[in-house]
Amino acid sequence: MENTKQQVREFYDQIGWSQVGEGLYQNARYEDLRPVSREYIHKCHMRVKRHLPPQGDILLDAGSGPVQWPAYLAYSEGYRYRLCADISITALKEARNRLGNKGLFVVADIANLPFKSDAFDGVVSMHTIHHLPLSEHKHAYLELNRVLRAGKTAVVVNGWHNPLLMRTAEPFIGLARLFSGRSAKKKKNWSAEEAQAGTFVEKMTPRWLKNELKDSLRFEIYPWRSLSPRFMRWFVRPRFGGKAYLRLVFWLEERFPRFFGENGQYPLIVIKK
Repeated sequence: MENTKQQVREFYDQIGWSQVGEGLYQNARYEDLRPVSREYIHKCHMRVKRHLPPQGDILLDAGSGPVQWPAYLAYSEGYRYRLCADISITALKEARNRLGNKGLFVVADIANLPFKSDAFDGVVSMHTIHHLPLSEHKHAYLELNRVLRAGKTAVVVNGWHNPLLMRTAEPFIGLARLFSGRSAKKKKNWSAEEAQAGTFVEKMTPRWLKNELKDSLRFEIYPWRSLSPRFMRWFVRPRFGGKAYLRLVFWLEERFPRFFGENGQYPLIVIKK
């Protein structure tokens, strides 16, 4: 377990949070940055702010990374400070460049937060818990709830394991790859790669989350984004109404949040204390 965390730390210190362009990090390879997707991506990012308390003393950003997207800065606009806790010192140095005097920075393990209970007016955690072994996921959620003040909310974004909508799309992606002359995508064994392009990820399912947390804390599941970057790169095309298609998807996500939250790629989990 500690070996896994050490490898995650080394990946982000040495590779994941290394800049590959102005304001872009190696980790941006996991996002769809094309202009056709920009509006949809931004609106999904801003869903987080909708569920956070609008103001307070300190917002905890658990697994902050470098606070890499501009929309992420909006989450702490109404707070006096944003405390970035991350296992990677490189991430925290980059976050300091973005937050300046508004930022507080602590090297920490999200599953064992070094803070007293009821310390924060809001908590956000973006794409972090899935870097823990599954055996530690529940405790990480309980830790976020522990340090949150009563009456406040925490927002967690991660990815589901093999969600229904993207699982349904895979045969069509396979056909598209076949017709384009590209071979089927093979899942890499991250631990066997000599020069790793990614690091350890272990995702949960909606059923697992409900079963594990139902008696421990109050939470609701909403959609953060139902489409994966892989799906978007194949099927969202500027010449074929891609922007209009994504507007429709966003409308459907808003109209049917329970379905898309549990069956899309990325859920937005709101903890209410």
